[in-house]
Amino acid sequence: MTDPARTVLAGLDDIRSDLEDLYRDLHRHPELGLREHRTAKTAADALRESGYDVTEGVGGTGVIGVLANGDGPVVMVRADMDALPVRERTGLPYASTATVPDDDGGERPVMHACGHDVHVTCLIGGARLMARHRDAWRGTFVALFQPSEENGDGAAAMIGDGLTEKSPRPDVVLAQHVLPYPAGYVGTRPGSFLSAADSLRVTVHGRGAHGSAPQASVDPVVIAAMIVVRLQTIVSRELAATTPAVVTVGSVHAGSSPNVIPDRAVIELNVRTYDDVTRARVLDAIERIVKAECEASRTPEAPEIERLSSFPPTVNDEEPTRRVADAFAAYFGDDAHTVERQTASEDMSEIPRAFGVPFTYWMIGGTDPERYAEAAEKGTVAQDIPVNHSATFAPVVQPTLDTGVSAVTVAALAWLGDRAA
Repeated sequence: MTDPARTVLAGLDDIRSDLEDLYRDLHRHPELGLREHRTAKTAADALRESGYDVTEGVGGTGVIGVLANGDGPVVMVRADMDALPVRERTGLPYASTATVPDDDGGERPVMHACGHDVHVTCLIGGARLMARHRDAWRGTFVALFQPSEENGDGAAAMIGDGLTEKSPRPDVVLAQHVLPYPAGYVGTRPGSFLSAADSLRVTVHGRGAHGSAPQASVDPVVIAAMIVVRLQTIVSRELAATTPAVVTVGSVHAGSSPNVIPDRAVIELNVRTYDDVTRARVLDAIERIVKAECEASRTPEAPEIERLSSFPPTVNDEEPTRRVADAFAAYFGDDAHTVERQTASEDMSEIPRAFGVPFTYWMIGGTDPERYAEAAEKGTVAQDIPVNHSATFAPVVQPTLDTGVSAVTVAALAWLGDRAA
């Protein structure tokens, strides 16, 4: 019996050069969340050229492409489109020099520092191949290009703008992400894969005074210091050693002069957890500690705790993950792996949740294999291999793109190929 994946992917040689040019163009022209107008148009135009029914502007800049090809399952594959406010330092000939205005009248640099340009290119490539080889599969292939993943609000924006009415209801949702593993690798993981992430801002209200008269103050700097120290005990003393979680205080701001006690302090922190129970416990502990420290110091006002952003945990459903893992093993052989949990976060799972359907999310490698092997031999992977969001993060063009296009196609055909005539 003919293997649908190999039939469809036989056409990759014909489009490889075009996809490489597309990737370099997308990398050179990054756009921040909900501003991905050029990227979205590129995706929409490519889908239309391949015969897809295209809906644009979903949730601002989101794109849905639908290719119906007879009776069968509906498979949705999602790619995120947005870039980051990072100044690129890769030195590549196609490096970004893009900037956008900031709130202070200056300019912010923009870079594809997380590989979303890879994701867009690979989904366009997979969509083109699926359209060219309709004789190898049956069902409906849905290509979804999502805005503003980095801000954690892109999936919600598409859902709020009627995604579930504007797209056929999928039987499964699929997605992938490039990570700093060797290019050519693909990795799946059933169950808990990516962490939830919650960013908070805590404002402590004190009473200002001169540095020479501390008795007249309620010092928010001291209170903030106590809060920062106590927050470290949540993971070390309130969670089991086998329960992974991270509480990071990334910013503390208070005062503007060495001899003036200010009237407030602002703490910004980030929490990473892997399940809803642990997430709720950690967030409750933060609130308890903040309020208790302020009460102990008799602050004139209660503290304020604001949620700045929130990403759900990414917990892969078992059955679709097993199906994709089996398909990857058959196609990629020894380059198919089971990977460890990642502390990165995503909002992609909100899309299948809105439809009430299962999903699986996998990784592909993007690092030059020889460079990775050298670093692994020296034990310096963490120091020598740029990670996502780094100014020097730049997946090698090949075999990253071939792997990503192949992974999208193989995974989709794990459902659609079963119905081939």
